[in-house]
Amino acid sequence: MAEITVAAPAKINLFLRVLGRRPDGYHAIETLMQKVELADRVHIRLQKAGICLVCPGVDLPCDEGNLVYRAARDFLLALGSEQGVDLRLEKQIPVAAGLGGGSSDAAAVLTGMNTLLAAGFSEERLREIGKTLGADVPFFVSEHAAAWATGIGDILQPAAIMDDCWIVLANPGFAVSTKWVYENFALTTRGNPYKLGRVSRHGGSVLPERGADAGQLFNDLESVTLPRHPEVGAMKEELLAGGAVAAMMSGSGPTVFGIFHDAKQAVASRDTMLKRHGGQVFLTRPLQA
Repeated sequence: MAEITVAAPAKINLFLRVLGRRPDGYHAIETLMQKVELADRVHIRLQKAGICLVCPGVDLPCDEGNLVYRAARDFLLALGSEQGVDLRLEKQIPVAAGLGGGSSDAAAVLTGMNTLLAAGFSEERLREIGKTLGADVPFFVSEHAAAWATGIGDILQPAAIMDDCWIVLANPGFAVSTKWVYENFALTTRGNPYKLGRVSRHGGSVLPERGADAGQLFNDLESVTLPRHPEVGAMKEELLAGGAVAAMMSGSGPTVFGIFHDAKQAVASRDTMLKRHGGQVFLTRPLQA
């Protein structure tokens, strides 16, 4: 096999609590992540030497400034190989949006190269490599469609997959730096004041199973992103008005998601959000496996 194409799914955070700042500068968290069907595509092809990356249609670096490039480099270093690879990244997931796109792309490279080169690395070994690239990479390397993550997000425990439902993802069209959000999160804050849409209005069960004492949906980082970008809160209100049983910001934002049990309402909400906010609105579903 000389080439392979790997899907790199997005994720949403159904629960995210910041537990404290670690001595290494990272934050300890507890989060419930669910992969969704919206995905990038990474095409990997063997070549004689070197790493070549192209990202058509998006303004992303194509060198070591891109996690995809670094994932290929680190995999080859771990393998002790001088094999070259040609990488083509086709983006669908918005960049710096709280959906884990960059981490998922890196994980797709690790798993794809493991298959393409018949390296035989275990999932645990791939997670070790991935952890050095980003805290979410181990989750995307894993076979779990949903998982609780602790530590910096790298210690995983399988979780129940979301009920069959529809998810509208709405991105306001600008990026938010994860580093900035965490740096501005006040650990003395007594909970998240931005509770709109945390609890399901119609009894649809999206209740996290472990340690979740803050309601069905909860994201500490809303307390940083929403005051700076009030349009994110407005988009949550629009999703709820369109029939979402719950709505919340994913990760550090600014993407918000609405969970729908009715397909027609989900499609109508997607169409309304597209008219109001442009092209970064998606209708997707939870990844089941």
